[in-house]
Amino acid sequence: MLQIEIDGKQVSVEQGATVIEAAHKLGTYIPHFCYHKKLSIAANCRMCLVDVEKAPKPLPACATPVTDGMIVRTHSAKAREAQEGVMEFLLINHPLDCPTCDQGGECQLQDLAMGYGKTTSRYTEEKRSVIGKDMGPLISAEEMSRCIHCTRCVRFTEEIAGVQEIAMANRGEHSEIMPFIGKAVETELSGNVIDLCPVGALTSKPFRFNARTWELNRRKSVSAHDALGSNLIVQTKDHTVRRVLPLENEAINECWLSDRDRFAYEGLYHESRLKNPKIKQGGEWMDVDWKTALEYVRSAIECIAKDGNQNQVGIWANPMNTVEELYLAKKLANGLGVKNFATRLRQQDKRLSDGLKGAQWLGQSIESLADNDAVLVVGANLRKEQPLLTARLRRAAKDRMALSVLASSKEELFMPLLSQEAAHPDEWADRLKKLSGNAEHAVTASLKNAEKAAVILGAEVQNHPDYAAIYAAAQELADATGAVLGILPQAANSVGADVLGVNSGESVAEMANAQKQAVLLLNVEPEIDTVDGAKAVAALKQAKSVMAFTPFVSETLLDVCDVLLPIAPFTETSGSFINMEGRLQSFHGVVQGFGDSRPMWKVLRVLGNLFDLKGFEYHDTAAILKDALDAESLPSKLDNRSTWTGEGIQTASDRLVRVGGVGIYHTDSIVRRSAPLQETSHAAVPAARVNPNTLARLGLQDGQTAIAKQNGASVSVDVKADAGLPENVVHLPLHTENAALGALMDTIELAGA
Repeated sequence: MLQIEIDGKQVSVEQGATVIEAAHKLGTYIPHFCYHKKLSIAANCRMCLVDVEKAPKPLPACATPVTDGMIVRTHSAKAREAQEGVMEFLLINHPLDCPTCDQGGECQLQDLAMGYGKTTSRYTEEKRSVIGKDMGPLISAEEMSRCIHCTRCVRFTEEIAGVQEIAMANRGEHSEIMPFIGKAVETELSGNVIDLCPVGALTSKPFRFNARTWELNRRKSVSAHDALGSNLIVQTKDHTVRRVLPLENEAINECWLSDRDRFAYEGLYHESRLKNPKIKQGGEWMDVDWKTALEYVRSAIECIAKDGNQNQVGIWANPMNTVEELYLAKKLANGLGVKNFATRLRQQDKRLSDGLKGAQWLGQSIESLADNDAVLVVGANLRKEQPLLTARLRRAAKDRMALSVLASSKEELFMPLLSQEAAHPDEWADRLKKLSGNAEHAVTASLKNAEKAAVILGAEVQNHPDYAAIYAAAQELADATGAVLGILPQAANSVGADVLGVNSGESVAEMANAQKQAVLLLNVEPEIDTVDGAKAVAALKQAKSVMAFTPFVSETLLDVCDVLLPIAPFTETSGSFINMEGRLQSFHGVVQGFGDSRPMWKVLRVLGNLFDLKGFEYHDTAAILKDALDAESLPSKLDNRSTWTGEGIQTASDRLVRVGGVGIYHTDSIVRRSAPLQETSHAAVPAARVNPNTLARLGLQDGQTAIAKQNGASVSVDVKADAGLPENVVHLPLHTENAALGALMDTIELAGA
């Protein structure tokens, strides 16, 4: 340890620490712009100049390593003069437009100018002007004259996001920050440059001129859009969500936020938001009060479930529902004798369920995942499924981690990889078995020789029709190499659903085949949220009663349902999620309910009372959570071990399979309605990408229009040749425009239009 004195205070720091890090440890603030603890050191703003004893001139605290016995003064006359001089230079070309700047009130330059700037400027020459840039639908770069060239945004895109989409062009006074000509910033983490920008050069385009920062209320929350459970600061005004920012939590999302978590709030007040309960009578929809709607639901369920027909009732619950909502829904089902309850909406193979010893989870903490020496990821579209977790893996892979990927396509991950193999999904189980039996293979050796290693299974494995066989092969490989087996859960509360043990009876696919007489949809849009949307919708049309608990109304719900109950999204209710590492995180509603919507737990509580069931006398979610699970025993319920020993499914060797997963901005009903996210390139209607050899066999050509068919449904798609794909695979991610097709990871046909 090295000893350093800063402003008369002693502190010990490790070898290699910088002066600004030592000052931070002491709680001493040194003004800065370009420095950020998560980025490399640039030392180009010079605002952090400090007086170091025996140094001939002030030194930048961010780039000066601590030496033993160093004496530093951050507020001496020498340091102060240097800092004020730098501030004067920074303000020479900065426009005086604070009253109209979106950054006003939370601007780092504004704050430091008050402390280190002069009351008047000595500069009388004309200020330079910089033309605004187009960085896409999420980032506003209209006022680049404000830029002070700290290069935080440049370093973020290169070091954290993985690809440099923003750069510094020209030299000296003519320097400009800009994206590549004609291109938007397309990384799925782009919104973080808004937080990083210390001035008003890069601001949120959806939030632009929406509100002043001092008008906003700030509330803590937890993201409902993936299983990471990112911590949020939700800013509100007039009982509406106006902006979402990251709440720093080093163990989960660090200080970052994915664009999906940051901008999804724009979908909360979409025109399709359901305001009032509705009942369909005589083919016409009519608004009713809650009492009438719930009495209708009670009557419909009682009518169908009577005389031992409870098996004709099914409950489809979205795994993004809270622990409390799922617990009450399962309690209601148990009270009514309904066994068919499913949250694994895209599951095709349920053989593994009975063999699992506990709830499936990551297998380790999120923070410790980056500490692995070797990791094998199977069947995951990492950047789409888990953008922030991918950033952690990227940093680790650049450092020392040997990262290998086996998937249906070679996703561009922007990180060094030991191995990246694209294989037909039907070959995954055999590939994993061969790795187990070949200790000399580079991937196997990396796992076996590592002090800490992991095998991680993604969504495409979990949704595979032969999931059990692939899982067993992955477990065999993990056992053979001493690696930890984990999965990437697909929704905010997938782990919570497993911990509660709510899944029972038939799966969604089985219920769709059996065509139940009554179905309760708990925050589910069946045409896109289920394993085979077309088949699910067809089954619901045959049902006598379909009751949807939903924040939004859609054409499909209007067609198949006879009752629509407006429920509150996560921003308008309290509840809890269990994230991928098994961490229980509770949150409160941040705004009042929209229209006449109600939290789902309250609706389920009233339904329980209408059915005269015991145990529904709850007044808040804290009481429900207390009954639902014991937080202290939660770790004991997490176990990825499986005892399944069956045989894999035999398929045709030339089977054409649809892969690609769910589009990053089509994962849930809120995200799908966020206009800014839907304007990004990631949300564009996908083309069908196919290996050139497979295209030739099908008689198709690159660039032509073809017809994709699944289960009798067909859609028109553009075809693109992709030599990085294995043969007999069609890469066609799930999108609202192709939701009429069948299941992902299932057989597909492709023919000329």
